[in-house]
Formats: sequence, C-alpha cells, structure tokens
Amino acid sequence: MRCLEAAAKFIRSEAALDRAEVLAKCRAMGLTCDHDAPAEVCVLGATGTIGRAVFTELCRRGIRAVTLTRQADKSLEALGTVIVSPLSSAEDLAAVLRQHRFAAVISCLASRTGTPDDAWAVDYRLNSNALAAAKAAGVGHFVLLSALCVQKPRLAFQQAKLAFETELAASGLRYSIVRPTAFFKSLSGQIDRVRAGRPFLIFGNGNLTACKPISDGDLAAYIADCLTCEDRWNRILPIGGPGDALTPRQQGEALFSLLGMAPRFRSVPLQLLDVIAAMLRLAARVVPALAVKAELARIGRYYASESMLVLDPATGQYDADATPSTGSETLIDHYQAVIEGRVTVDRGDHAVF
Repeated sequence: MRCLEAAAKFIRSEAALDRAEVLAKCRAMGLTCDHDAPAEVCVLGATGTIGRAVFTELCRRGIRAVTLTRQADKSLEALGTVIVSPLSSAEDLAAVLRQHRFAAVISCLASRTGTPDDAWAVDYRLNSNALAAAKAAGVGHFVLLSALCVQKPRLAFQQAKLAFETELAASGLRYSIVRPTAFFKSLSGQIDRVRAGRPFLIFGNGNLTACKPISDGDLAAYIADCLTCEDRWNRILPIGGPGDALTPRQQGEALFSLLGMAPRFRSVPLQLLDVIAAMLRLAARVVPALAVKAELARIGRYYASESMLVLDPATGQYDADATPSTGSETLIDHYQAVIEGRVTVDRGDHAVF
C-alpha cells in the first residue's frame, strides 16, 4: 500500500489477514504489532499546542503515546502516559527511552520566544540531545515538527531549526521533517479587536504575504501519518491547510464578513518596523535586556514581509500551487468557531497585535 494506516489499525482489525504478513509489514515500518505489546511512540513537547494535538491524535488512533515533561500534566495523563523528566541531557533521555519499546520519537519541541539563547537551547540543543538519546535507545524513526520559514533563515530560531534538520538528515535514522505553514492561533489575534469595532491592521496594502493556514488537528493527523506513510520517510515535508492561500487582507475581509461588518483596514508601513528594530538594537548596547525586544521586532518584521508558502529556489518567489495541502478545517471555519464561542484561543507567545 502507498500509505498504510497506523499499526493500531491492524491491531484493532478482526479481518481475515495472515498474521505473519501483518507482523512482517509492521516490523518493516519499524512498528511493533502485537496484541499484548502494542507499539509505543514518544512525543516530546506535548505540553505545547501542536505537541498536545499530536499526543491526542495518537491516543485516538489506539497508539500508546508516552510523553516526557518537566512537570505533571493531568490533561495529558488522562489520555496516555506522562513521565516526569528534566530533559536535561542525552544520557537522561536515553535512560528513559530504553525503558520502553518506542517505535518512534516525535519531537514538537520549540522555543517559546524565538530569541537566540532560547532558540539554540531548545530548537537545536534539546532536539539534538533527543536525537542522540533515540539512537542510543534503538528508536527507528524520528519525526520532527519544524517550520516552513526555515527556507529563508534570517532569524536565530530559523538557523537553529535548520541546523538540527541537517543533523537529523545525516543521522542515519529514518526521519520525517514536517514544515507547516501558519497556525490558526497565530492568525487569531485581531478577532476581538475587530469585534470591538476597531480596524483590522495590515502591513502595506495587506497583500504582501500569503499563507495556507493549518489547524492543530489537521497538522497532528499529518504528523501521525508520517509513522506509516512510506512516502513521508526520509523527506522534508512542507504542508499547509486546505483551500487557496490567503493574504492578510483576505483574512480581514473574511472576518468582517462573518461578523456582518463593513471592512475597515489600517495600514502599518513596514518601514515603521524597521525603525523600531533599529532603535531597539541601538538601545540594547546601553540596556542589554532590550536585545530580546530587538529580536522580537525582527521576527515581527520577517513575518510581515515573508509568505508562509513553498519558496521556489529557481525564481526566489513563493509558490502557493507548490505548497501541499492537507485536512479539512479552514481558517474561516476557525474564525466562525471562535466568534460563536465554540473555540477559545490561548495565543501566548504567538501574540503580535
């Protein structure tokens, strides 16, 4: 088959399949298929938004999911197994991984702020420790949640992610590197603003960038499928959500339409972000603590001017048609759910406006 379902599907199936054939196929996938000892998958970063969605999806499929966290998490414990671990070294991680029969490690680890120290500590070093631990423990597959923006790595967190991607690809382990586009939560910051009668903020004319937003659930399903879809092994996988790419102006127009309001936009010049970033860099020479704010300003400037679509290396242009799509939930669906109170958004460090 081009893309098999998770091993748990075989375990649950009562179809008249030859058991030896089933076991052989599952072993070829690096997954144990045994009624008494189902495959286990380790999820790192399960306390984050996407990591939690992946953990939930694995459990929904009947795959035994285990996560390592720095502190107990009752909501995760209600679904699967939570092991409290400091995650401080490759040796500590390897010791934990050896205690289980993990078919794969899925890393959703990511720095919270994207600032240089945070990025290199988490996006690179913590992932590198996890990779070393996985190899030492005999894990067969490492799935990495990365980001599409590493195509044009101008920021510290992008460089850190790209450095680990390179290390993973050269590790000899089977790998799947997933590079998603924009998350719904990152594009939800202006719902309350617009609902309160204020204009939707755009940079330039609002058509400078575009993306194919992807929901947590659709991305989690895509990542889980990497365990069993052979065409996702040993590959870098850009992925977006369903439908056409949307510009910020189109996102705003959709939001106004859902709220039954006439569109109102306020343009913010990109040059303003350049000035703010430059002033913060200069001020950081006197007040070092401002260096973090300067980096955050650079991050904001990047996302205000770069699309989250596949970059054509030949032309240097972003290509919506070349950006794969998955899932069924659109950003408009998400906006509607938030407006109706069916979904709440905890944006945390994704806040821009």
